[in-house]
Amino acid sequence: MIELTPPTSTLDHLARLCDANGIFEHAKLDRPRVECGYCTDDAGRLLALTTQLSRDPHSLRLSQVAVGFLERAHIGGGQFRLRQSEDGSWTEDALSDDAVGRALLGLGTAAAWSPWADVRARALALFEQAATFRSEHPRATAYAALGAVELLRAEPTHERARRLVGDAADQLPRAQPADVWPWPEARLSYANAVLPEAGLSVAIATRSQRGVNEALGQLSWLVDQEMSDGHFSFTPVGGRGPGASKPTFDQQPIEAWAMASACANAFAHTNDLRWAEAGWAAGSWFLGNNDAGVAVFNPLTGGGFDGLECNGVNLNEGAESSLAFVATMHRLKALPPRRAEAFGDVAVRI
Repeated sequence: MIELTPPTSTLDHLARLCDANGIFEHAKLDRPRVECGYCTDDAGRLLALTTQLSRDPHSLRLSQVAVGFLERAHIGGGQFRLRQSEDGSWTEDALSDDAVGRALLGLGTAAAWSPWADVRARALALFEQAATFRSEHPRATAYAALGAVELLRAEPTHERARRLVGDAADQLPRAQPADVWPWPEARLSYANAVLPEAGLSVAIATRSQRGVNEALGQLSWLVDQEMSDGHFSFTPVGGRGPGASKPTFDQQPIEAWAMASACANAFAHTNDLRWAEAGWAAGSWFLGNNDAGVAVFNPLTGGGFDGLECNGVNLNEGAESSLAFVATMHRLKALPPRRAEAFGDVAVRI
């Protein structure tokens, strides 16, 4: 039986979206829209990804670009500016807790695992300054906690990372005791699977078996909620509440990324093949195993398309979508090989 392998994930397209200052947030087809500038969220995610893909020929340059952007964006303590224009001026956008969380995710990952001493040292220094960050927003807390957990894996005695993780254990939302809608929010919104992923990682780090069980139960419910006829029908940009019909659009690549990452982490902890199956299903959303039956990536550039629509895809290949595609394909490599027959007669087309 033929085994599926994920498409080769490289940093080539992301390198085209970068200049010396940062990664451009938006693209028109495969070309960066330089007039739209850069975003702190993408710099944090890029730093985490380039650390994981350290053997890619672009990785060192992009790691340096990302950590440099975060250094310039940092205001002090747990605050970062959100956006920078192409000319180097910072915009008047309000500060974003999610952006800070994603910055800490990248900084913690690079501080722990970057193979380059300079990048590792700079990331650690900035993480230690920003690790005072706390947020009332669950996803911001989740991203920051994931970065802190990575650092603790490498340095188990790192005090600021440990305090951040300990506080996240208290702040991350727990599932509600309800038969119909146990999700800790009234509606699913965006990057939903990052909440159980962070809950699982924090519970493992704090040695809470109860927390592990709760996080896995939350993730299991989310997988069941978002699966439809053997594929993921992800929550669209407008969110989804109890009783909502499927499919709905536009569906975003960040959902597949979050789900594949959460399931890969669940498999790594439990060795339970159901999580590997769910991880492959999430990744195969990019390959055409989705509500529209179309590929959500460009095989010529290696970039991810900006969204799944009812009749196809948004053909722009911006930073978040391309980061999502490359990171998801990388995560699939940590899962057992999947047989091609598992996805049936899926039409992979663009």
